[in-house]
Amino acid sequence: MKKIGIIGGGAMGSGIAQVFAQSGHAVVLYDTNKEALDRSKQNLAKTFEKLVAKEKYTAEKSQEIQNNIEYADSLSAFASIDLMIEAIIENLDIKKSVFKQVEEIVSDECILASNTSSLSIASIASACSKPERVIGIHFFNPAPLMALVEIIPAVQTREGLAEEVKELIQSVGKLPVITKDTPGFIVNRVARPFYSESIRLLEEGVADAETIDFAMTSVGGFRMGPFELMDFIGHDVNYRVTESVFESFFYDPRFKPSFSQKRLFEAGYYGRKSGRGFYNYAEGVEKKAPSQDQALLEKIYKRVLVMLINEAADALFLNIANREDLDTAMTKGVNYPKGLLKWADEYGLENVQNDLDELYNYYHEDRYRLSPIIRNLVKENKTFY
Repeated sequence: MKKIGIIGGGAMGSGIAQVFAQSGHAVVLYDTNKEALDRSKQNLAKTFEKLVAKEKYTAEKSQEIQNNIEYADSLSAFASIDLMIEAIIENLDIKKSVFKQVEEIVSDECILASNTSSLSIASIASACSKPERVIGIHFFNPAPLMALVEIIPAVQTREGLAEEVKELIQSVGKLPVITKDTPGFIVNRVARPFYSESIRLLEEGVADAETIDFAMTSVGGFRMGPFELMDFIGHDVNYRVTESVFESFFYDPRFKPSFSQKRLFEAGYYGRKSGRGFYNYAEGVEKKAPSQDQALLEKIYKRVLVMLINEAADALFLNIANREDLDTAMTKGVNYPKGLLKWADEYGLENVQNDLDELYNYYHEDRYRLSPIIRNLVKENKTFY
């Protein structure tokens, strides 16, 4: 068993600590804020009370798992750890500073990992004197429940480290996928059109938010519609990720944020957490009934779906990840009903090509450009699987 050091006593850091502790690893959870550590300890105790009540664990086993976690407000507790996972604010300068400090305390063999969802691992590694031991290990929230973990080797990461980390992540019951160090990795890159194309449909007046959400859940089989989901995630998070991916991709129009979401973000209308987003969550306010026009619902679903398929296909074309990992990432990281490349084969690659070419010919915008891999497969009469 390895000794794991985790930086950040928030929801994500605490969740990752729970994952490793449940698998028998010794964990040191560090935070500069003593209150955050106390809160983390209390929340974990409550979580295990519920798990014992549901007979998932015995009281003894629950106590044993909780005893696996040491709460520390000094980095000196990291002296004997084998792996460090940083789960703090998404700020590159702060992360670099933390990695520098940690490197002075841990052993030369200790692996240094960031749980960032969108920042460059190469940039974080550049702050270290041994950048070859730095890697991205991106868990999804809530970490104890979400199966997917993205593993991101940087250009500096030593050969074989990604595979070592993959084995460790599998041993704690998670599903790891390996992805290139590009903005948004797999999930936060490929999922962008689910939000952006839906907002575009709303802005153009094709349908209201209720109808677009209904189309994606009833016809598409998604668990939540895009507007419900953005309100649930929070526009302070979702809009910032969109903006970060757009800037990091050198302002590629495919990732362009929308003014509709930016205005909600600026107004502090973050969604459920603030009581208002695309929907109003005030007491007594009811959602409008969605349109039942089947042709309109199909049109919405198809337009958003082909944009998602195109993004997944482009990630494969650019070798961001392999076919299986791309599909696993979307089904296990954001609960899509099917992997997008499998879905593309079902929908028909020629249909995807025709739908996107039609959108491109209408708008003449680069966001609708078809990935070359789809055109090539259609030409050769092949499929993804």
